Amino acid sequence: MSRRDTILSSLKAAAAFGVAATSPLGTLLAGPAAADEASPLAGLRYGAAVRDVPLAVEPEFRAAIARHCRQIVGEGGLKWYDIRPTREQFVFDAPDKHMAFATANGMTLRGHTLVWYGAMPDWTKAIASASDAERLLVGHIETVMGRYRGRIKSWDVINEAIPDDPTSRSDIRPSIWQQRLGEAHFALALRTAARVDPEAQLVINEYDIEFVGDRYRRRREALLRLIRDLKLRNVPLHGVGLQGHLRGDLAIDREGVAAFTAECRAMGLAVLVTELDVIDDKLPGPPEVRDILVAAKAYEFLDAVRAGSPIDSILTWGITDRHTWVPTYFKRTDGLPNRPLPFDAAYRVKPLARVIAHVLRDRR
Repeated sequence: MSRRDTILSSLKAAAAFGVAATSPLGTLLAGPAAADEASPLAGLRYGAAVRDVPLAVEPEFRAAIARHCRQIVGEGGLKWYDIRPTREQFVFDAPDKHMAFATANGMTLRGHTLVWYGAMPDWTKAIASASDAERLLVGHIETVMGRYRGRIKSWDVINEAIPDDPTSRSDIRPSIWQQRLGEAHFALALRTAARVDPEAQLVINEYDIEFVGDRYRRRREALLRLIRDLKLRNVPLHGVGLQGHLRGDLAIDREGVAAFTAECRAMGLAVLVTELDVIDDKLPGPPEVRDILVAAKAYEFLDAVRAGSPIDSILTWGITDRHTWVPTYFKRTDGLPNRPLPFDAAYRVKPLARVIAHVLRDRR
């Protein structure tokens, strides 16, 4: 069976789940194979998160990243838990390797992340005063950003500032920084980052803003409230990162997402998709059908994002189904492997890769 016949057959099966062969997605996927079918993402503003072990020991992984990506980000390496085992110690082994790989392959490296409630070493629980917290946070940003000044072009300075289910627009997620410094720690971090590397793109990164429902609407409202407050105080902030860990069984709020990204654009902010994948634990089992539904969910999300703002870049949280966080938390009950990423476990191109390539080529 040819590639097109396989796609058409899968689209026919996927029609039961709302993906019509005559839809824009169906037309895109069933169209003639492009000349770059084996590498549809090469040369585009696409990138992926990398893991240290496959990057070190798996030639196929390194080759796929080098072939398809223009940027990478470490799944770990720059988080506090990885880089600050003690108060006095910085460990740069992993990010230095990421930087060396990116440089050798003509790519850029994104920085993830400087301020996050998660992945904090136990010693930070002993931060007892506002002055100590400020000294530590400023010193950390100066040291980490300073090491990569002029080389890491884009940083997730603030990651996941909004509570999982905010009770009000002013709700902020608890963290050691929020406990000791209050909301002032966001401006402190961004202003420090801008001082250390004036050319770097400074981003606030967030998840779960894209679905239909009150919780997701409240998350959009709380994030916008925080962004507006920072911009009104002339705090340097250049972009909003939408993680895009999409749930295959949840509907995208197209109007809500488009309105959100339009407001970000009106405030002069770039919109980035920073951690895209599609969590497929509740999608049907047959891989060909599931791949269509994964691609459809991503297309629905990306099309909603670009309805309000151009998409600056798209990164997926991994490149191959062989290496993904998804089964750790969303393992399928039928025992079949998860398929959340643009290339399968054998590094073959999937419909998701074609969707990402189409959106990036068709940047509005």
